[in-house]
Amino acid sequence: MIKFAFRLEQRSFKLAERFIDLWARGGSVPKHLRLISFLVICSLWSMPRAAQAQALIPHTLQLDATKLEKQGLSLAQEAAQLGQFQQFELALPRARLASQLAPKNDKVWFLLGGLHLQAKDFDAAITSLKTAQSLNPKNADVLFALGSANFQQQKYQAAIASYQAGLQLKPNDPEGLFDLGNAYYMVGRLPDAIAHYNKAVSQDKKFWPAINNIGLINYEQGDIPKAIKQWQTAVALDKQAAEPLLALAVALYTKGDRQQGLAMGEAALRIDQRYGDLEFLKQNLWGERLLSDTRKFLELPRIQAALQPRENSSGSRQQPTQ
Repeated sequence: MIKFAFRLEQRSFKLAERFIDLWARGGSVPKHLRLISFLVICSLWSMPRAAQAQALIPHTLQLDATKLEKQGLSLAQEAAQLGQFQQFELALPRARLASQLAPKNDKVWFLLGGLHLQAKDFDAAITSLKTAQSLNPKNADVLFALGSANFQQQKYQAAIASYQAGLQLKPNDPEGLFDLGNAYYMVGRLPDAIAHYNKAVSQDKKFWPAINNIGLINYEQGDIPKAIKQWQTAVALDKQAAEPLLALAVALYTKGDRQQGLAMGEAALRIDQRYGDLEFLKQNLWGERLLSDTRKFLELPRIQAALQPRENSSGSRQQPTQ
């Protein structure tokens, strides 16, 4: 969510985490979980037995709505915990049942929408998120999530509208500003994209994905020194951030600083080998100029060696020099 720099991955980056975290901060819920089937079975067991000569009288189960809602919140809590461990297939059924047991709770629908979004079931995500919005129109995070659902379907104008609406309620949210910057990027409104990336950084000085994306725009515009400076700043903020480190490696190698570029490229791919996949880079908003230079960079023997599974590497093997 993309993370979600959703950037699809980076903001699937924080998107699922945002739903789960917001749910976790949303108040206390009972720790112990009792399923609706268990409650019904208990009711059936407690039914009085009819006398042999007595006619069978229909019995209507009296289910306490308050208890059912608490049970729904317990299920939602469990779904959120499963989501924290990336067990989305287990989390989704619990969240669905929770939405049936607590249909007036916007946080439950928000959680369900986030899980659908993580599973890339966008229609179901939008339906759940719109239900959450109808129950609580002032929740900016629901609007940000709707924006992300539209963004991932390449409906960028709809995404922009949702992000803007969310920022009206929560104007200083760095992730919301970042997401709007990404949507502007995708429709070619590059000055607006840079402005919103800078706003995101002004709210969170360590928000390196926004700094990284400014570098992506600089590189496509041919301002290589400025792109390098942005990526150096991003790497200084997070030395485990593979994306700006690889971008910096490619830029340095291309401009002639080959040994430093190769060393940085190897380090980036040791952190996260997904960045050795051009399609993954494209999903993370890398432009044509940078992708073209990266394609050449990834074909270098040392970089190819870095992309091999570690268990197949040998300490005695001579390392390529280019």
